[in-house]
Amino acid sequence: MTPPRLKLVSNNESMDRDLDPDDPLAAEALELAAALGDVQLGVASAPDFGEGDLRQQLTNVRIVEALLFAASEPLDEATLAESLPKGTDVGAVVSELKEQYSGRGITVVKTAGKWAFRTADDLSWLLEKHAYEERRLSKAALETLAIIAYHQPVTRAEIEEIRGVSTSAGTIDILLESAWVRPRGRRRAPGKPITYGTTEAFLAHFGLDSVKDLPGLADLKAQGLLDSTLPPGFSVPSPTDVAALMPDELPLDSADEEDEAIVQAEMELDLPDEDEPDKPEPGSPDGA
Repeated sequence: MTPPRLKLVSNNESMDRDLDPDDPLAAEALELAAALGDVQLGVASAPDFGEGDLRQQLTNVRIVEALLFAASEPLDEATLAESLPKGTDVGAVVSELKEQYSGRGITVVKTAGKWAFRTADDLSWLLEKHAYEERRLSKAALETLAIIAYHQPVTRAEIEEIRGVSTSAGTIDILLESAWVRPRGRRRAPGKPITYGTTEAFLAHFGLDSVKDLPGLADLKAQGLLDSTLPPGFSVPSPTDVAALMPDELPLDSADEEDEAIVQAEMELDLPDEDEPDKPEPGSPDGA
């Protein structure tokens, strides 16, 4: 028997063939050719999304790809969902896009709970000539940033207690200007000192999803960044990433409001009751 002649076309809808319809081998050849056509179109390698229109799922991946490419900053899943059909599993779509870009020059990464395109880590050296030269942080600023990252929310007095030396206002100002540190609130303590914490810009710069991804004691030892002979009881705190104010924190503007409330209360105490006549002062003719 003459072998069947098969020719795949780009739309996978027709084939030029000369087959005997009663030949079972010919039918298998047609099925094999159709499967090969799906592979060429990328259908066979598509992820199994379960029920639903597969082409719509592929379109969803393309939509997310376009949004992340055009965005000037990372996007969260809620923002991506606004451009997708209602009920779409955004996490599955992003995961598929991330898989498609794995091993390529551009990768999909998650920073601060948001998704963005980033250059592959092993190719960063290609872009060094385009990088801006930035001023290095001083040792004091670097130590202060580390304390804030691991101990947040933390006040200036608490930073000084941990460092063992006083911290100048200029050091904290530098961190505030870099947008890596922000004022969170005020401590419920005398003087109501300001508490500080890290920002999303800090997470994005250091490639972290949250401050919980900061290296711990074992990681620091493995990198040789800590001396093997550490004092007894030495530990690295477990950082927390809570956007809301803690129970021992007040809003930043609470100090002014409470001061005004105190002044108002004092003024009310000094005012006589409207129904009560003025009391004469001691020593006066009416008040001996």
